[in-house]
Amino acid sequence: MTTHKKSSRIVNAFFGVSNARDIIKLWPGTVLAVAVMLTALPLASWIGHWALELQGLDSTGKGSPLSPVLVAIILGLLIRNLVPLPESVKPGIKFAVAKLLRLGIIFVGIKLSLMDVVKLGAWGIPVVLACITVGILFVTWFARKLGVSERLGTLIAAGTSICGVTAIVSTAPAIEAEESEVAYAVANIAFFGMIGMFLYPYLAHHFFETSEQVGLFLGTAVHDTSQVVGAALTYQEMFHDDLAFKAATVTKLTRNLFLAAVVPLLAIYFAKQQVREAGMAAKKVDIGKLFPLFVIGFVVAAVVRSVGDATLQNGFAFGLFDASTWKMLTKQIGGVWGSKYLLGTAMAAVGLGTSLSVFKGVGLKPLIVSFVAALVVGVMGFSMAMLLGPYVHL
Repeated sequence: MTTHKKSSRIVNAFFGVSNARDIIKLWPGTVLAVAVMLTALPLASWIGHWALELQGLDSTGKGSPLSPVLVAIILGLLIRNLVPLPESVKPGIKFAVAKLLRLGIIFVGIKLSLMDVVKLGAWGIPVVLACITVGILFVTWFARKLGVSERLGTLIAAGTSICGVTAIVSTAPAIEAEESEVAYAVANIAFFGMIGMFLYPYLAHHFFETSEQVGLFLGTAVHDTSQVVGAALTYQEMFHDDLAFKAATVTKLTRNLFLAAVVPLLAIYFAKQQVREAGMAAKKVDIGKLFPLFVIGFVVAAVVRSVGDATLQNGFAFGLFDASTWKMLTKQIGGVWGSKYLLGTAMAAVGLGTSLSVFKGVGLKPLIVSFVAALVVGVMGFSMAMLLGPYVHL
């Protein structure tokens, strides 16, 4: 079999299309999801800059602390529940949720480099690892005790402990979560992460003595990457501390790297939990199926980024790209195409495919779980930054 035919089979298997007729069916829904995503980008930027200005900060040239992914899912929900959508858009919406989501996760992997772990140092890693471990174990346990569904509890745990929206959308396919559960988890995580983004910079300034402590706290206690950047930017401008901003972003990127290990572990945990609940203790969990293609792709992309960063020491990444070109390339692939376009389109599709009626009867329990999760991770991040932060030097 030729290389071209092999690559075509891989593409067809990944995207689930085999002929032109399949592609034509996907166009209406996919285009609608893309349109919602493109609308969300400037809207998120406007709202985010307005939020910065409310704090007395100059928003000129600054990135928005509000994730366009969250705005995309809210816009999608509004359209789905206020406007009757034709049947023709359903195949494309499902395609965006199932396939573009996975492709986006793979692209996001190139934003992450093992070099960031090296920068954080031997004392910083335990801070990140402790916050992730305690957050996931406690939140999944608490959700189960409160009677929240296993899938929703797992999504909230992943979003709170690792990297917000990206962790939720990465975990969802691995545990076969419903679209409504994804939407609910994203909304809760975004809400409490936003509170932390506004509150924690001032709390950090009051309690911590070193910039590294501040950065460790903000980088572990605030949920989503955009929110961490927003919190760190607030601290930087309010208290004129560039080192705290650097420490927060490096801590968050290190935290994001654990996504590659935690998603399969959560999938294994969820599968075993389902087996126990069904009374099938003798049934073995197929570990191989818990490492899907998109997780492998995510890891490969992160390795490519790490090798590229390492080879920059010789002047050119892979002997081809200088430092500025390599930085621009990884930012475009991971930050623009991955985080904004692909994940934004996928989350817009989640909103477009979710009726608000599915939230009836959900009650306040998931909201309580999200609040307690944010509190526990925040306290853990605060404690670890207080104890180990003085030993971290960037």
